[in-house]
Amino acid sequence: MRVTAAGTKRVSMAALICTKPGHPPRLIYRIHLDRGPAKGRRKGFTETDYARLLDAAHQQLGGPIVLVWDNLNTHVSRTMRELIAARLWLTVYQLPPYAPELNPVEGVWSLLERSLANLTKQNINQLTVTVKARLKRMQYRPCLIDGLIAKTGLNLQPQPPQLNQDF
Repeated sequence: MRVTAAGTKRVSMAALICTKPGHPPRLIYRIHLDRGPAKGRRKGFTETDYARLLDAAHQQLGGPIVLVWDNLNTHVSRTMRELIAARLWLTVYQLPPYAPELNPVEGVWSLLERSLANLTKQNINQLTVTVKARLKRMQYRPCLIDGLIAKTGLNLQPQPPQLNQDF
């Protein structure tokens, strides 16, 4: 999201929708502020930023994580693969190349963008406060998160083990 007359400043967001049997779904997010140009520095989230988000989710959820995410270049980079390999509690599956309809977090971004559509913020700090407030509001609506998951048509329930029929 850009702020009017803000030059190259931007607010970037990353989020995870988490499910755990017997618990309400959760939205875990992080905000990254880019306050302007700096040579050689990435404007958005880096692999390290994503790894920190996953580490925080692991601590909050208290167990192993099965992550299903899109093919953003940062998600599939060599550096990210190395960071994933170092986390034995993490299993990653990639979505097909362009499949936003399978990613429930896309619904979060859609709702957030619509809620910000008619707002004008004078500076990056005002925008950041508003974005955090809207995301926090979504965190306290597990039915909304359930709806975003249901819209994908994905079955995120653990499957019972299959018995081997070959005797």
